Amino acid sequence: MVNTTVQKAAEGVLDPALRAAIVAALGVRSLVLVGMMGAGKSSVGRRLATRLGLNFIDADTEIETAAGMTIPEIFALHGEPYFRAGEARVIARLLDQGPQVLATGGGAVMDPRTRDLIHIKGISIWLKADLDILTKRTKKRGTGDRPLADRLKELLPLREPIYAMSDITVQSRDEPHDVIVDDIIAALPKHLELPEPTQ
Repeated sequence: MVNTTVQKAAEGVLDPALRAAIVAALGVRSLVLVGMMGAGKSSVGRRLATRLGLNFIDADTEIETAAGMTIPEIFALHGEPYFRAGEARVIARLLDQGPQVLATGGGAVMDPRTRDLIHIKGISIWLKADLDILTKRTKKRGTGDRPLADRLKELLPLREPIYAMSDITVQSRDEPHDVIVDDIIAALPKHLELPEPTQ
């Protein structure tokens, strides 16, 4: 079994040797967070990137910058298919910039080409959250900037089988986000086949 000792989440500090080993094993690959809106991809992603000393990129922010408009505006003016095509192009570009932590939009991995690129150029991490958690979080934030927020109950069963193809699954729950980061960091050495540290 791999020793994945992580210091207290409150400290937000990762053993330097473990951090170095994870980053070296990534090479140019990205850690790609997937899951439904409200799963915590951006919040957890920022913290994960900080712990690992990597850049954090939010694909939705990059899409808005590339389009020169917000995601709700893209949906309203051009529709979801247009948005998804742009999203696929942006994620393909971003995956060439690893290593990094990349938070994707909830529907990004529904595109088979995007899924394939993530598999080749990244390690996918599904932040799995129950419907009640997702609903609570999206309501708290408001749905104005999330065009599909009112369809969570409909979208979740369609997307979960695709999310389940991820390399790593971590349960997103009502815990501090640093706890979720700890869970991700604990799962990485095994997935990356890092050697067990010597005593």
